[in-house]
Amino acid sequence: MKLRTHRLLNVSSQILSALSLAACSFTAQRLTTTVNPTVDPIEAAWVVIGEGGQASARAITRDTICPEFRQDGIRETMQVRVAASTPALRPTVSTPELSKPSAFPVLVCEASLRADAKSAQIAGRALALPKANPQKILIIGDTGCRLQQNSSYYQGCNDATKWGFPMLAKTAASFHPDLVIHVGDYHYRENACPPDQALCQNSPWGYGWDTWQADFFAPAAPLLQVAPWVMVRGNHESCSRAGQGWWRFLDPRPFLQERSCDDPTFDMAGDFSAPYAVPLQPASSSFIPIHGAPQTLNAQLIIFDSSKIANKVLAKTDPAYAIYTRQLAGVDQLAQNADFSLFLNHHPILGFASVRGKQGTLEFRPGHVALQALMQNSHPERLFPAKVQATIAGHVHLFEAISFASDHPTQFVSGNGGSSLDLALPNQLPQGTTPFEQARVAQFFNSDEVGFMLMERIGDAWKVEAWNQYGKLLKRCRLQGQVTTCE
Repeated sequence: MKLRTHRLLNVSSQILSALSLAACSFTAQRLTTTVNPTVDPIEAAWVVIGEGGQASARAITRDTICPEFRQDGIRETMQVRVAASTPALRPTVSTPELSKPSAFPVLVCEASLRADAKSAQIAGRALALPKANPQKILIIGDTGCRLQQNSSYYQGCNDATKWGFPMLAKTAASFHPDLVIHVGDYHYRENACPPDQALCQNSPWGYGWDTWQADFFAPAAPLLQVAPWVMVRGNHESCSRAGQGWWRFLDPRPFLQERSCDDPTFDMAGDFSAPYAVPLQPASSSFIPIHGAPQTLNAQLIIFDSSKIANKVLAKTDPAYAIYTRQLAGVDQLAQNADFSLFLNHHPILGFASVRGKQGTLEFRPGHVALQALMQNSHPERLFPAKVQATIAGHVHLFEAISFASDHPTQFVSGNGGSSLDLALPNQLPQGTTPFEQARVAQFFNSDEVGFMLMERIGDAWKVEAWNQYGKLLKRCRLQGQVTTCE
């Protein structure tokens, strides 16, 4: 009996000792996880430029408080843009069984940057500050990896030869641009990768943070570090798709719950946003006019949100008709503020799309007829205000440069950023082919290689180049006024 009691006491002592060690181990582990300096909670840190050129520092963190922010060495407070949350499942372009709630287990923070700031850091990370007169502007678009059930298209997101955006971002960053413009469609992983698709297995999907991280923030990291960004919204960022992430992460305006796309009741507020301009300082030209003084041009970017408009003429009774009419009137007003304007939106208004015809041949699909019809109300022939010399878009997954013999601005398309590519069109246009009835094409070039567009300001002209993801030059052009000539 004494032996049994002794054994029981021995066992009890061992159990208590083991529990004590486990508790100590758990406490040590928990403390180590809390204070471990090697664990970086910052998921992304960059600069976005908004209305009037106002720059904002942005941070996405897994922490519960905003990170340290310094301007010119002085510590300042970052404001919470939006807290971590998982909104209830809302209607999307997919059926409910192919959808899930969008989880955002991250905190988004922001702080205004002073125009005269010489340096800025978030948690010790140096930010790329805006230049008043950027000389080198890099343009990308349609960068995400397409996983889409309704088109039965599943891109090889795990294969660099099938999804070129990660390589493109690294190559583009090596060009050290002064400014990066994304013309929309950052997010494409809408549905789960099927078991029989080997090259996209284990990919996140849906519209939450994990997908935004995989589709945009992780691959774009090299470019986010080297230059500030102007963000243009694409149709993939409308409320019924990735609009929740658009408002949380990318839009330069304040985050408001009533336009967050979380509640479909307020989609009319979430799907439409007013145009704005980003001014560029005047550039002196080497051109000497008759009066002898060097010519100086003010330049600007005009950003227009066309994310919600389909390529179908709107009825005048459609609420969107009145909204777009009002916003295009705003573009007219903005265009008066500069001598040279680049109009940025997602859908090419004077570009071409390629479709495979019934006979198997490639056919040219003209520009965006819904936007053309709206713009004709104020500018029946030219579509754009007189001081808009060029327009840049994405949506069509090609690079295009189209110049006109008629009075129309040059159209560039930079939609070859990595998503599933469209079929390249013949560079020799069939007789009479035009993206708009009143427009006469003078030059046309397109490419279906993954790549980006680079605009370099030289006086009052621009050198425009198309590069592929590996750094090979595809085309070099010169934009002078509204006329583009390509080698």
